[in-house]
Amino acid sequence: KYLGGVDCVPICLDTKDPEKIIETVRLLAPSFGGINLEDISNPKCFDILDELRRDCKIPVWHDDQQGTATVEVAGAINAMKIVGKKLEEAQITVVGAGAASIAISRLLLATGFKPQNMCVCDSKGILNMEREDVKEQFKQKWELCEKTNGAGKRGGLKEAMKGADIVIAASKAGPGTIPPEYVDLMADDPVIFATANPIPEIWPWEAKEHGCKVFATGRSDFPNQVNNSMGFPAIFRGVLDVRAKTITDEMCIAAAKELAACAERKGLTPEYIVPTMSETDVFISEAVAVAEKAMEQGVARLKLSRQELRDRAEFMIKRSRGLTAKMMDDGYIADAYKAFE
Repeated sequence: KYLGGVDCVPICLDTKDPEKIIETVRLLAPSFGGINLEDISNPKCFDILDELRRDCKIPVWHDDQQGTATVEVAGAINAMKIVGKKLEEAQITVVGAGAASIAISRLLLATGFKPQNMCVCDSKGILNMEREDVKEQFKQKWELCEKTNGAGKRGGLKEAMKGADIVIAASKAGPGTIPPEYVDLMADDPVIFATANPIPEIWPWEAKEHGCKVFATGRSDFPNQVNNSMGFPAIFRGVLDVRAKTITDEMCIAAAKELAACAERKGLTPEYIVPTMSETDVFISEAVAVAEKAMEQGVARLKLSRQELRDRAEFMIKRSRGLTAKMMDDGYIADAYKAFE
């Protein structure tokens, strides 16, 4: 509501049964312009999302996967620019193989990172074709076993980080999940995204003491917050404005590239690789980029010009912020600005 001008209705389901969740969403879908799934465990979340995306005529979105991945990709694009490395040449290590990490890996590959240059490491070690524990139980992990790790790495986190240009961690909260000395094993000018909350896998000062050039977290009290709140409000604004039937990976990439471009226009530094939630115009531009991609891909029910899209997004977002500010000033709700500091 505050960031994207989207009216939301929270619906809590007293079930963990995938079939019941799917059936409930199907029945509710005609009443909504889009549905965001939240806090569904891995691996159920993949099957639930895939089936609902196929069956529903409105966008169904799992923010823990798609929203997180979108903002991480935006940060990765700009981090590589700061250190002067090309996406298609960068060696990337993903730490963790839960829903967020798998979605991040997929979207990074769709954006331009090469699968042979990617290494994914879960709690049992590097994903590779010898991981029989993965093959039978986790098809999404097994896909990464088949596609990634062109160097044939074996071992654990230490071996996974060796020679990496960028490490993206969405795993166990720290501190100490990533030992500081492992940063020494990375390539020159290493980049680390440590996104576990409330405590990142490694503290920023620890990473920088060992040569980290660009560091990002999921927290607002450190620079470079790569948080899904920079993604899903604007993405939903864009899809609603053109009455999109779905949210494709290409639409997520369009959002990520626009986020990256907004930060670049303002001026990239090692401590500013993605915009912040206080930058209202970023959400407007991101919504327009998503809507345009939806029209380009033929999943939009409405066709609007860029100016019409911008006018609509700007009106909805600024109106919501104005109403929120008025309610805060009058004491009806808590100060949202302090919540986002």
